[in-house]
Amino acid sequence: MKKLIYLFFLLSISGTIFISCQKAGSDVPYQAPELSLPDVPLDYTDDFPSHFANVQGFDNTPFDNPTTDDGSTLGRVLFYDTKLSLNNTVSCGTCHQQNKAFSDGKKLSPGFEGQLSTRNTMSLINPRFSTTVTWTGQTIPYEEQVLQPIGNHLEMGLENLDHLATKLQKVDYYPELFDKAFGTTEITHELIAKALSQFLRSMKCSQAKYDQGFNNDFANFTALEKMGKALFEDDDNGCANCHRSVNFYYGNEMNIGLDMDYADEGAGNGTFRIPSLRNIGITGPFMHDGRFETLAEVVEHYNSGVQPHPYLDWRMKDSNGEPKRLDLSETEKQALVAFLHTLTDEAFITDVKWSDPFE
Repeated sequence: MKKLIYLFFLLSISGTIFISCQKAGSDVPYQAPELSLPDVPLDYTDDFPSHFANVQGFDNTPFDNPTTDDGSTLGRVLFYDTKLSLNNTVSCGTCHQQNKAFSDGKKLSPGFEGQLSTRNTMSLINPRFSTTVTWTGQTIPYEEQVLQPIGNHLEMGLENLDHLATKLQKVDYYPELFDKAFGTTEITHELIAKALSQFLRSMKCSQAKYDQGFNNDFANFTALEKMGKALFEDDDNGCANCHRSVNFYYGNEMNIGLDMDYADEGAGNGTFRIPSLRNIGITGPFMHDGRFETLAEVVEHYNSGVQPHPYLDWRMKDSNGEPKRLDLSETEKQALVAFLHTLTDEAFITDVKWSDPFE
């Protein structure tokens, strides 16, 4: 009997040690997938077309981490590698899928152990000209932001970033990729962050139907799309007051009257970042909690559903201080949705430069 108790004690101790090691970041069995990269790096550094001149001043590229073809190539591999998660099951690309403009089509996203995220996955649209890729508007460099989901206990779970570097050092193709990108075969989490940031900044969404018509008075638009564009830009409707310039991006946090009482207060008082509308037609469900399935529902919110929250943004109020009611006709609602679909960039969501190199 004593021997059985002693054996059970040893098994319990060893099991505890095993679990502890797993949480510390020890390797779960992993077979590195076959990597498919061209002999010559793809051109990640080509610039934006001329009508993006008004956002060039918002370029967030730091002087010590310029975007290069080799750095972006490495960042692409890292972005899609499940080895960046604790149990080798999810990658950045799991929640940021190219064919959905780097969102994932889910209300909330499952992480490395299946637990759901607390907010809807935000799409990645021209990150080079955005200060943040978060719903609460964190204005910290991408070189810090990209490491947060890797260490997050719900998302990727690999809190020990030094162990991440050790994991990657053992994969045969990484030392060479790091050497090409940064002139060293030594892998560190700082260099991992730099490569991922370069990949993000290389993303270029600028070939939508809207862009194709920009310098030609939108002659390529249908009558309904032109109506939607006029409604969008109308001062009374106010869409363009918050979704500005060719990036359709404001960047600040606002309360848009989704609720009177917010379960998630965002950056405070129910305020959330106003994201870019580029590719909005393929990035639903919408809002920080994914509450709206369709663009028609989003338009209806602004048409008739804005709540009189005490911190409702002034742009959402009429001259009496009440929530705006746009009173759009059914045709006008359809026109706004039609215009929003002109912001979808098919080239961006299919270009091999931002695709999964393991497929």
